[in-house]
Order: sequence, then structure tokens, then C-alpha cells
Amino acid sequence: MSWYVPGLIAGVDEAGRGPLAGPVVAAAVILDELQPIKGLADSKKLTALRREKLYDEILGKALCCSIAQASVEEIDTLNILQATLLAMQRAVAGLRLRPHKVLVDGNRLPPVSILAEAIVKGDALVPCISAASILAKVYRDRWCAEYHLEYPQYGFASHKGYGTEQHLAALREHGACPQHRKSFAPVSRVLR
Repeated sequence: MSWYVPGLIAGVDEAGRGPLAGPVVAAAVILDELQPIKGLADSKKLTALRREKLYDEILGKALCCSIAQASVEEIDTLNILQATLLAMQRAVAGLRLRPHKVLVDGNRLPPVSILAEAIVKGDALVPCISAASILAKVYRDRWCAEYHLEYPQYGFASHKGYGTEQHLAALREHGACPQHRKSFAPVSRVLR
């Protein structure tokens, strides 16, 4: 059960909207003002090594964190936007503490029963959204590395599921694997 605490702000962001494979991952983070974390920024602006170090620091210092996802099946059934909002909703619901307000990166809000605000470029402007951005990105990148072990022919460890030339060539050669998003055009083309 989550407990409402006045003044707590949760930052929410996602990773994995654009790739052709894998879940979309969202994270929600409530930072502890008494344990500031230096170097928080938009996860895309940080090196992989820096993101990994910050991931551990966020998990260690934040008041609470939650990471959630929407599966490939949910993406294909709902569409990527609705699946992203579902993952964000799950991340907020998974917080041990109930925030006073939720700040979400972007221009769309997930359905939550808490005061919420969308902030365009929030991952670069608001530390708790930056922290959520880092957790979601590292979690999804780790998922890609794990999945690469099962399907090395696609190169998930290097391109993280994005539609690179290498990935598109692998799709043409090997067809789709179970984690490919069948509703995405480059994948649906090889399934015909």
C-alpha cells in the first residue's frame, strides 16, 4: 500500500518508444532532497558508463523508485502511445510512497489519480524526470543485452532494437523473433 506524503514529487519518463523490438519501459522516481545526486541529465546525453553509475546511485539514494513496462503484445494491441502511457501508469502505481504530484516528460499524461503535469523536455529540465529517464533507459538497455544472448543474430546489444541498417538486414535475413513489434512497419513488411 502506498502512503500519501505532502510535497513529494515523482518524475516519470520512458525508454523504448522508437525501437522495433522489446517492451516500452517507464520509471517513476521520488528523489530525496537530503541526498542530492550530481550529474542528473537526459539519459540520451549521458554515456552508457555514466548512466550505469547514476542508475545505482538513484536506486541507493531516492526515497522510492518504480520501473514498469508494457509488453510487445500490449504495444501491438494498443499502439505505442497507449502502451507507453500504460507503462507510465504502472510505474506510478508501483511507487511505495504516493506523491503529491507527478511530473511527466513530454506532452501527454498517463491516466493517474494524482495531480500531474506534462513537461516538454522535462528529462533535461527536472531532476526527478532525469532520474526516471536514466532508470528506464538502463533497464531497457539491460533487457536488450539479455535478449541478445538468446537471439544474437539481430544485434540487440549494439542497436538496442532501433531500426539500424544492421537490424533491418537481420530482419530481412532471419524474419522476426517473438520480441519484434509486429505493428511496426519494418517488421510487418518482413512478415508478409
